[in-house]
Amino acid sequence: MARNTIRKDENTTRRSKKELILRLSVYLKPYKKESAIVIGLMLFVMLCSVLNPYLLEIAIDDKVANHDVMGLLEIGGVLLVLNLVAWAVSIIRWKKIYSINNNILLNIRRELYTHIQDLSFDFFDSRPVGKILARVVGDVNALKNLFNQSIQLLIPQLLNLALLSIAMLMLNVKLALVCIALLPILAIAMFCIEIFSRRRWEIYRKKRSNLNAFTHEEFSGVKVVQSFAKEKDTNDEFKHFVKNLKKSWNSAVRLNDMFWPLVELSAGIATVIVFSVGYKLVISGEIAIGTLIAFSMYAGMFWRPIMNLSSFYNTLVTNLSAADRIFDILDVKPDIKDAEDAEKMDKINGKVEFKNVGFAYEEGADVLRDVNFNVEPGERVALVGATGAGKSTIVSLLSRFYDVTSGEILVDGKDIRKVKLESFRNQMGIMLQDTFLFSTTIMENIRYGRLDATDEEVIAAAKAVDAHEFIIKLEKGYDTEVNERGSRLSLGQRQLVSFARALLANPRILILDEATSNIDTQTERLVQRGIEKLLQGRTSFVIAHRLSTIRDCDKIMVVEGGRIIESGNHDELITKRKAYYGLYSAQYEFLNEGA
Repeated sequence: MARNTIRKDENTTRRSKKELILRLSVYLKPYKKESAIVIGLMLFVMLCSVLNPYLLEIAIDDKVANHDVMGLLEIGGVLLVLNLVAWAVSIIRWKKIYSINNNILLNIRRELYTHIQDLSFDFFDSRPVGKILARVVGDVNALKNLFNQSIQLLIPQLLNLALLSIAMLMLNVKLALVCIALLPILAIAMFCIEIFSRRRWEIYRKKRSNLNAFTHEEFSGVKVVQSFAKEKDTNDEFKHFVKNLKKSWNSAVRLNDMFWPLVELSAGIATVIVFSVGYKLVISGEIAIGTLIAFSMYAGMFWRPIMNLSSFYNTLVTNLSAADRIFDILDVKPDIKDAEDAEKMDKINGKVEFKNVGFAYEEGADVLRDVNFNVEPGERVALVGATGAGKSTIVSLLSRFYDVTSGEILVDGKDIRKVKLESFRNQMGIMLQDTFLFSTTIMENIRYGRLDATDEEVIAAAKAVDAHEFIIKLEKGYDTEVNERGSRLSLGQRQLVSFARALLANPRILILDEATSNIDTQTERLVQRGIEKLLQGRTSFVIAHRLSTIRDCDKIMVVEGGRIIESGNHDELITKRKAYYGLYSAQYEFLNEGA
């Protein structure tokens, strides 16, 4: 998957209008009944509108000409009642339109969010988070007007146009043909504008996505920005992104704004021609003055649906790029997914086996090559080695965040690619160096390990890892809000909370990836007993650069250059005086020098 940055425009696939409209129409299907009711209500309102000029013609040519005051009052009463009913029906129609529209957007956003959650890590590695947010929020919002106008404009206005055309032809064929004659010219002009307009809106949405990604990244790293006094530099960069966004917006809008003048110019020319021809017809006695007045009203009404349809077409062109960007994400297939014949993973005992495992990231060199090892249930295994040796990749493959390029990984004798992902990961516990806490209370952050846990179980888990003491000293104890990413807590405190969360989840296989690296020596002593309880009875994989923390592991594997070059317990490896001995000696020599 191609990588993207905040300063690089995203690549999007341009789909045909037909394909986009068909795919978007799928979201309307669950609301066919409600949409039909809305269209019915709109037809009633349109019928009322169409009757107004007809009744007015009767009032002028019949009732006024014959001095029929009572008849004129009757027609006036009918017009009043008809328009009041139409007004009430319009209110009901609008409420239903907004309800349908909001539900459709909710469904699209939910589908997009759910789909993104299922995508592999490579998807998130390949683009800034801000650009993903731009699609989930901004691009979905851009479809609001499109669906709104699809329901209230497209079909109803086409029907309205047909009704008005019939009414005008019934009044006078010559005038009707004159009024309709300019439509083909207008259609050709609008089509030409659309060709260039869509491309400009694509550029605008890419620039907006870049701005969104930049803003998200800078605010996430605001401590770094301020610590290096780079506010002015980032402000200049922000201005650059805004300038590009403004330029792309002006370019797109400038062309789009030509839609309305074209329609209004066509309507104005048609009106002038209709009155010119109509005047001659009245003078010649071919039509009455009431007919011309009624027809002029119909002509005005005739161009209203054309303007509305032009508005819909304008909205369609404006938002096609947003639909493209949404479907680009929905069309991404997860790299990691359940096989068709995948079975549910039974309760894991904890036997792990790597058989000739090899792995390489896309378009990259091999990260792991021919990795082989066996771990018995309940064993504690440490992975040590230099940064980039492949330690984290091994545990990522075991967690099935990625699939092996070659070989296989077996848990209790089952290839993890052939079991249901959810049933497998539910029994895994993973604690990373960069502990992530959610913007909620400490209680809810710990409960995330098992959502049905009681408050008492949460507190018991915190006590087991010695987190309880510092929690109860906070202003609201377990109900203390930790802010985004747990920024209110120290690094060590965040790790303690994550220990409690992992213990509450009660995983069968536990992975600690540098999980104690952010804990000071004093805090480390406090949590050793909790860690012991956490590891007890579970197959555990521990990655640690601080070798003192893994001396008691049952097996220590030294990873170098994507291979396991040495394996054994601490005493065995020290006796061999090879790679592990070198790492251990170098670390203690460094510590002694520091002392």
